[in-house]
Amino acid sequence: MSTFANTLIHWQRQHGRRDLPWQNTRDPYAIWIAEIMLQQTQVATVIPYYQRFITIFPDIETLARASLDAVLALWSGLGYYTRGRNIHKAACLMVARYQGRFPSNAAAIEQLPGIGRSTAAAIAAFAYGERCAILDGNVKRVLTRYFGINGYPGEKKTEILLWEKAESLLPQENTHECIATYTQAQMDLGALVCTRHHPQCRVCPLRSNCVAFRENRTTKLPAPKPRKPLPNREATFLLMIDQNSILLEKRSNTGIWGGLWCLPQLPASIDLKLSCMQYSGINAAFIANLPVIDHTFTHFKLRISTCLLKVIDRPNNSLEEQVWVTIDEALNLAIPAPVRKILMEVSSSTNFF
Repeated sequence: MSTFANTLIHWQRQHGRRDLPWQNTRDPYAIWIAEIMLQQTQVATVIPYYQRFITIFPDIETLARASLDAVLALWSGLGYYTRGRNIHKAACLMVARYQGRFPSNAAAIEQLPGIGRSTAAAIAAFAYGERCAILDGNVKRVLTRYFGINGYPGEKKTEILLWEKAESLLPQENTHECIATYTQAQMDLGALVCTRHHPQCRVCPLRSNCVAFRENRTTKLPAPKPRKPLPNREATFLLMIDQNSILLEKRSNTGIWGGLWCLPQLPASIDLKLSCMQYSGINAAFIANLPVIDHTFTHFKLRISTCLLKVIDRPNNSLEEQVWVTIDEALNLAIPAPVRKILMEVSSSTNFF
C-alpha cells in the first residue's frame, strides 16, 4: 500500500468522521442521495434535508413513483435544483432499466443523469468497495497542495493531471473496508484539516511530504478560478393577494428555478404600472413595494423587486401552470429561496391580511 494511502487510512480510523447520517451503510441509494446533496453544499446544511428525503423516499421505487413536484418541494432551499430533477429522472430510469436496482459499478453509475466520474466512483467505493479514484473539491485541494500543482484545478490540463495523481495513489489492498476508508479519508482531510481557508497544517498527517507546506504556499494553492465580474440582472415579482390566497406560477423545466413554483415575474421591458393593473386577466390594485432582494447565482447576480397587489377581480379559471394558494401552502411547495424569503416576511406582517 502506498505511504500516502496508508497514512490517510490510519488517520481516518483515528480522526475521521464516522457518524454522519449517510455513513455506516452499503446501501448505494442512500449513498447516492447524500453524494448528490453534498455537491457544492455544506454538510451541516445537507443533514436535515437528507434525513427528510430518506424518510419520505426510502428507496428507488418510492422516489420514482413520486411526482417531480413532491421531490422538488423537499429540495426547496437546498439550491442547484437541477440535482433534484436529475435524481428523480435517474430513479425513473433505474426502475425502467434495472428493475429498481442500483447499478453495481462506477462505469454504469456514471451513465445515470446528474452523476459525473467522481460521484460515480465515490458511490461505487462506499457501496461496493470498487477500487476507483475520486476527485471532488476537497480531494482537488489536498492533491494540489500536496504536489504543489500551480494551475487552477478546474482547467482541463490541471484536472487531467490531478486525475492521474489520484489514480496513482489508490491503495493496493482491494478490500471493501480499505477502499471505503481511504475514500472517506480523502473527503474528511479536505473538510476538516486541509480546508480552503486557514488549513490546520500542524495536525495534518501529510505535511511532511506536502509541497505547499514545505514551501509555505498553502494560502496560494489551489490557484483561484480566473474570475470575471458577474453580470447584474433585474426582475420584478408580483405578489398578488386575493383574500388569503396568492398566485404562483410553475416555471418551465429549463433555466433558473426550472420546475419550481414562483411568483409571477415581469420582463424588465414591460411597463410595471400597466402590468400590475392587468396581469393574466387579473385586475389588481397597487399596495406597496417590498424591500429589494439581491440573490447571487453562479453566473450572475439578480436584483429582485416585489410589487404587492390586491386583487380586485380575476377569472374563475386559472391557467394550467397557475395556482392560488395560501402562504402556508406555498411554503410547502417547491419554491425558490428568494420567494420563500419574501413570503415569510409578508406572512410575519399584520399589515397585508
